[in-house]
Amino acid sequence: MAKRTTNAAGSTNALRTDVLRTLGVLKIATADQIQRLSSPHLTYRHTLKDTPARQKEARTASHRGALNDLRRHGLAIDGGRTRSNEESRLLTAGGLAAAAFDLDRAPEEMGGMPKTAGRSGASHAMTVNETVLALLRPKPDLALLAGEPAEAVAAAQAAVAAPKGIGTLTSYATEVALPVKGTWKNPAIGSARADIVVVAPQDKVPLLFVEVDNCTEEASLIAAKFDKYARFFTKTEKDTDGTEVPLWRTRWAAPSWEDYERVHPPVLLVFHQAGTRSPENQMNRVAALTRHHWQGMLKAGAYHSYDRRIPIVATTLEKLRAHGPAGPAFWRFGREGWQPLLEAIGNPRRDAAVARDRTAAREAQRRREEQEKARREAWRPVCADCGEKFTDERWKETDHRHQRTSQSHPQLCGDCQTRAVTDQPRGESGERGRQEHVHLRGGAEEPPAAWDGWSRPMSTHPEPGAGEDQDIVAGKPRRGLFRRRI
Repeated sequence: MAKRTTNAAGSTNALRTDVLRTLGVLKIATADQIQRLSSPHLTYRHTLKDTPARQKEARTASHRGALNDLRRHGLAIDGGRTRSNEESRLLTAGGLAAAAFDLDRAPEEMGGMPKTAGRSGASHAMTVNETVLALLRPKPDLALLAGEPAEAVAAAQAAVAAPKGIGTLTSYATEVALPVKGTWKNPAIGSARADIVVVAPQDKVPLLFVEVDNCTEEASLIAAKFDKYARFFTKTEKDTDGTEVPLWRTRWAAPSWEDYERVHPPVLLVFHQAGTRSPENQMNRVAALTRHHWQGMLKAGAYHSYDRRIPIVATTLEKLRAHGPAGPAFWRFGREGWQPLLEAIGNPRRDAAVARDRTAAREAQRRREEQEKARREAWRPVCADCGEKFTDERWKETDHRHQRTSQSHPQLCGDCQTRAVTDQPRGESGERGRQEHVHLRGGAEEPPAAWDGWSRPMSTHPEPGAGEDQDIVAGKPRRGLFRRRI
């Protein structure tokens, strides 16, 4: 009974948390929009109701109850009615702080409240919410549709099979101030304010700013926003390591663009036919007025470089709903035709040219390595004994530029040198043993030298000019010799 008193509408903690998180992102929304974002499976329930109005009332009943309970807690208030006569709700200051806690965001990261919210139907805020829904494209949980009519299950299965959107609910923020002066907490007058900021690196969208127009503003006023964006993108601040970096990098952990091209983050313009102006005319006029912000330079006739430029992409809410981010719904200013979002905010022709250059560089490096290998093989030494080529290790050992210890047989390979060094001591010891054996047998072979019987061996083949030795043989010894013997 106490729980019913605290939450008279009977909402659960989980449901109130979902509603609080969704309003923390959107700031102001209807129960229908909150339901489609946080509980998309309910869109395919209650299909047996006889009118669409009753179907909507049934599928949004639980979320309307959660909103009423949050209002009793002082976290949400009524935001008036939209132009389609739907009741809207928005957060109080306490509700915004509670949502920041649930979203794990700092208060300055929550963004501000929409202008004139609740006083004029909040048409711009409603279009912002529909843009978030069209970009996010929430998928229903089929397990929660058991027992529903076959037509409803088939529609849910088609939604699941359709191309996915970008990011999750926490990937989005609305009404985000972009200070050209001042700080994040206190932006100066004249700073830009992004309707939506998307951070979804898991879907290859590291950072995307979105501006929404109901075709009610002059094209010159929309173009003037990009002057503020350009000032914001060029504003720098010292990072934690003391280096100057763009201010936006101190808040969003988006990876750097290509090192050779310093491109600003992209901006998406979403036009909705709510006013009297044509979306196509708005796109063309804004493109002409902002040319100096987005026009690139042609490089080698292959692609455009957008150094220090803002990639500006435009679409309509109708195209975005029909095709989603993966469909051909986006026009990049300066290009022809419609592209998927990733191609529109990127530079496919540059990527293709860079890929070709990298492939050519790798091929040239491979050829150089092959030529170097062939040249090295032509200079590789060959063993003088077995004819085998030296290994790299043996070549280094015998190279005088790298040699640390002397090699006994530098002309031989490692195996042949080992055999030569092993066999050499055996040959020398065998020859000494043979000579000693002959001497002990009494000279079976002719000794290498004859003895004169006195003091030293005498050569059997005296060299010319040895006259005194010849006198000794003839019986005429030298005088000094006989005196020394006597």
